[in-house]
Amino acid sequence: MGGMASTDDSGPIRLLAVRDTPLSLDEVFTAVGDDAAGGTALFVGTVRDHDGHGGAEVTGLAYSAHPSAEQELRRVAEKVAADFPVRALAAVHRVGDLRVGDLAVIVAVSCPHRGEAFAASRRLIDDLKSEVPIWKHQTFADGTEEWVGC
Repeated sequence: MGGMASTDDSGPIRLLAVRDTPLSLDEVFTAVGDDAAGGTALFVGTVRDHDGHGGAEVTGLAYSAHPSAEQELRRVAEKVAADFPVRALAAVHRVGDLRVGDLAVIVAVSCPHRGEAFAASRRLIDDLKSEVPIWKHQTFADGTEEWVGC
C-alpha cells in the first residue's frame, strides 16, 4: 500500500489502488479516458469537519485497510464492469492520517452514455464502501473517538 497502483490498459479496469499518498483527480480522470465513451462520472469523497451521523466536530481521521483491500477492490470493480457497459473504470482510496478537506476516495467510470456512467459509478462507490475492508477512525473535538466500517 505504499502508493503502487494496479493498471491495465487492455481491459476496462484501468486503475485500482489503496495508497498512503495524496490522491489525484487528474490521474483518475486520465485513466478513464476512452474514445468510445460519451459519459464519464467522477465521484470524490473528502474528509468533512463533522460526523455525518451525529454532527460532532471531527478533529482527526485515519483510514486503515486490511491486506486484502486491493483484492476486494478488484472484485468489486470487476462486478461493476460486468454489470454495466463500462469502457473504463478507476478507483483509488487513501489510507493513513488525513485532514479536513483531504481527498479520501475517488472513483470514475466511463460508459457510452451518461446514464450508464452515473449508475455504474454509484454502484462502484456504494459497493466499495460496503464491501472493501477499509475502516475509518474519527477523533472528535470533545476527545471521544469512533471506528466506522468495522
